[in-house]
Amino acid sequence: MADIIFSKSSGLNDSIYGKAYAPIKMVIEKRAEAFEQESILPKIYNMEKSENFGETITSMSSMSGLNPVVEGGAYPTDGFQESDSKFLEHVTWKDRFTITREMVEDSKILNLKQQPTAFTAAAYRTKEMYGSALLTGGTAAKINFRGTDFDTTTADGLSLFNTAHKSAKVAGSKAQSNLFSDAFSDEILAYAETAMQNFKDDNGNPLGVAPDTIIIPNDAVLKKTVFAAIGADKDPNTANNGFNFQYGRWTVIVNPYWVPAKGSATPYIIMSSTYNTENVGAVWYDRVPLTITADEDKDNDNMIWRGRARFVAGFNDWRAFAMGGASGGTSLKA
Repeated sequence: MADIIFSKSSGLNDSIYGKAYAPIKMVIEKRAEAFEQESILPKIYNMEKSENFGETITSMSSMSGLNPVVEGGAYPTDGFQESDSKFLEHVTWKDRFTITREMVEDSKILNLKQQPTAFTAAAYRTKEMYGSALLTGGTAAKINFRGTDFDTTTADGLSLFNTAHKSAKVAGSKAQSNLFSDAFSDEILAYAETAMQNFKDDNGNPLGVAPDTIIIPNDAVLKKTVFAAIGADKDPNTANNGFNFQYGRWTVIVNPYWVPAKGSATPYIIMSSTYNTENVGAVWYDRVPLTITADEDKDNDNMIWRGRARFVAGFNDWRAFAMGGASGGTSLKA
């Protein structure tokens, strides 16, 4: 069942709209369920519910670990500190559509289906496009989506994809890059995987990040290149029977809302789904689900359907992601 809350004014029960309400509601729910099943958001974001006006994500630095001591020696004192944090404040989103009295009186079934279908598709498409725009626009500190600026920085205050990630609170933290210029190839995929595996925490300790997902735009050439690199158990670059160690190790997400700028290299994103989940790399907070209200407008006798939701998405730990094929990035082979 689609995650939608419906309500209607009592006047609808006594009007001509009483018979139209249930079928329209069914059309909306059916379209919403289809979008939810096809959504790419749960594959990229940690989907959470919220009961506050905003949420703060805080992480802690690592501890040093065990130390050798002499026989009967005392326990060395270890410790950790609060690392960088990220605050996300919920945003209110609204839309509406109208069913005229004449449509219902004349039983314009096609119109009664088209409008709620288009409304629901637009509402859910907005969420997909918003989530995609945040992720793919993460080379800058903010993006503008439908006239509003949205923050794309992580807890360290830098853009999600950056060449100089460094903790603002942990002394001695060294800069690291997750923004790379290299175009995708089977060789570069190995370099990108290794670079992510070498990501360190704020204290310089290796994290063992295990990338397993490739996110790409709906680009024919890039799709062919990616699936050639990971889709066969033999080495794609040789005529012999060399083993392709990338085979069977990757999940590919084709993002239909990602349209790279023309004339530039085609970008791609490598993600560790495990690290993303365990360390809250990308997070989506739903404060109020899509709430749809139907009532009769007494000024014109039309039926007004209004949709409202509150949600926000953002990033905490950049180490869950790396982008390649991006201008201004460092070279993986340098």
